[in-house]
Amino acid sequence: MNEVKVKKESTRDGFGKALLELGDTNADVVVLSADLTESVRAHWFRDKYPDRFISHGVAEQDMMGAAAGLALSGKIPFACTFGAFASGRAWDQIRISVAYMNLNVKIAGSHGGISVGGDGATHQALEEIALMRILPNMTVVVPADSREAYLATIQAVDIKGPVYLRLGRAPVPAVPNAGEFKIGKANVIVDGGDLAIIACGHMVEKAVYAAHELAQKGITARVINLHTPKPIDRETIIKAAMETGAVLTIEEHTMYGGMGSAVAEVLVETAPVPMKIMGIKGFGVSGEPDELYEHFGLTEKHLVKEAEKLLKRKKKQA
Repeated sequence: MNEVKVKKESTRDGFGKALLELGDTNADVVVLSADLTESVRAHWFRDKYPDRFISHGVAEQDMMGAAAGLALSGKIPFACTFGAFASGRAWDQIRISVAYMNLNVKIAGSHGGISVGGDGATHQALEEIALMRILPNMTVVVPADSREAYLATIQAVDIKGPVYLRLGRAPVPAVPNAGEFKIGKANVIVDGGDLAIIACGHMVEKAVYAAHELAQKGITARVINLHTPKPIDRETIIKAAMETGAVLTIEEHTMYGGMGSAVAEVLVETAPVPMKIMGIKGFGVSGEPDELYEHFGLTEKHLVKEAEKLLKRKKKQA
């Protein structure tokens, strides 16, 4: 039997394609880059619209300040660089110059998570969901595939205020049963009643595979693609917790303050059920993406194991 080849494309590619479309349809869109233009796929926009592109070099803080000024003049700036630098090095400028004034700045942080691979800890952004979601006025989106990244970028223009898009380097397959994509509205992509697995970004694919493995064991897992950690879809999360009685979250991000923490904040007030947060402890390390997923316990195998342990807790508390 011939192996079926699944087309894969990175979320940064979806972002770059959306920039091109926005360049055609919205004359106010401008793009700023901090020396990583090709890596964040902003070079397609640069080549077609050079008069609406600004390269700042290795000066992320300056780029955010310029983006704020452009927004004040009526433009819609997309400031692009690696997520480690956008969220960390320029956090003060984002906080005061962008979020505090609720300016219409869109930030694209590429190379999020450990799937960056060999670039190592300095370039593996593992904290940006936490850093961005705590800022007032900020919307945070973590697309799971290229299509979602494309649609998130297009929709970000219509949000009046700052938006952070977390993008990845590694190619990923399209999310199955994706449904309509809307910023702020989670998607249930696999139905189930025994527990809920809530994932974002590259971990959505792994959550789907884990649900299929659990089904072979007679366990039905509801898989939720929570592509928008902020504003969070409280209704879908609470409904899943009430109907399944157990919630497992997984993200390619520190387990402290990220998407899982956001889900926990919702549930602790409204539907406290047995819960497990899967993520990364400590800094990243160099290696191939699959090796790093194994190293940090972010594989389908680990998901299945944690799901089974969570169901035992659920049974004890019933």
